[in-house]
Amino acid sequence: MAAVPAPVRELDGCRPDALPLQALLEGGEPVLLKGIAAGWSLVEAGLESTQAAMAHLRAHDNGRPLPYSWGPPETGGRPFYTADFTALNTQALRGTLATVLDEIAAHLDDAHPPTHYIASVPVDSVLPGLRVRNDLDFAAHGIDAPPAIWIGNRITASCHYDAPDNIACCAVGRRRFTLFPPEQVHNLYPGPLDPTPGGQAVSVVDFDAPDFERYPRFREALEHARSAVLAPGDAIFIPSMWWHHVQGLEPFNVLVNYWWSSMPAWIPTPMHALYHALWSIRDRPEREKQAWREIFDYYVFGPAERAGEHLPEPARKALAPIDETTARQLRAWLIARLNR
Repeated sequence: MAAVPAPVRELDGCRPDALPLQALLEGGEPVLLKGIAAGWSLVEAGLESTQAAMAHLRAHDNGRPLPYSWGPPETGGRPFYTADFTALNTQALRGTLATVLDEIAAHLDDAHPPTHYIASVPVDSVLPGLRVRNDLDFAAHGIDAPPAIWIGNRITASCHYDAPDNIACCAVGRRRFTLFPPEQVHNLYPGPLDPTPGGQAVSVVDFDAPDFERYPRFREALEHARSAVLAPGDAIFIPSMWWHHVQGLEPFNVLVNYWWSSMPAWIPTPMHALYHALWSIRDRPEREKQAWREIFDYYVFGPAERAGEHLPEPARKALAPIDETTARQLRAWLIARLNR
């Protein structure tokens, strides 16, 4: 028997205009924000009916083409890989929101509908005015976190992580989230870095029918999992780097999410460093790799001030906190050497 994930901690009484962001960040664990978006007009429309929710979206649609994924019924609502993991099982298309909604509506009663999935499209670019009655007030905290919208039928987003912190609001339908702390990467069997179904590596384990003979360490991952089913109007805080598997549970589902980072704009994503390390470190002899581990622990993963604290301030340069000027200098230095 596989372990049953522990429930995500719930926080009641949250309001869109009073986000407990500092407490969430300090806690560093997933939290279910019960009913925080219950007053959104889109949530109210969805509780009325699927047709009302679609009509509400159509009322704000500006007709701009947007990207979406399509797959035949055999996809099973799971944008994923072909059997050899070298290609995706869905097609990347472009079309209007109205077209995608029409297609989803035509298959609402199908037991095995084609996959239609609009993923992470900026709300303001395709649904102007929707935020007036459907928004969380990040601006009150001085944070620019423009929302993205996710629209589809019964879609499964395979387990993955995101670098920014995230609040995901369930607007229409219900969604099940299964989450794992970052250290469980070793037990989740990540797939290729490229291509990926959604921009990040995903676990190749089928959560609906896990093959424990092929992926035995997944049992250990489940020992550390958290789970929550979000009703319309609920939201979930997903800390940076936590893995999350998301399942749409209704024939029509809409989610709105907000990504944000505490880092300034001049600090790039660590994914660049990961690719560079794969290229320059991973295949070296084990003795050298262990030596580089010590170097990285000293300069990067230990206390930020340690490597430069014994030096006078003018001599610290990149060992001091990285400001915008230093960031530009480091970028130029790296580009010059990579282009040699």
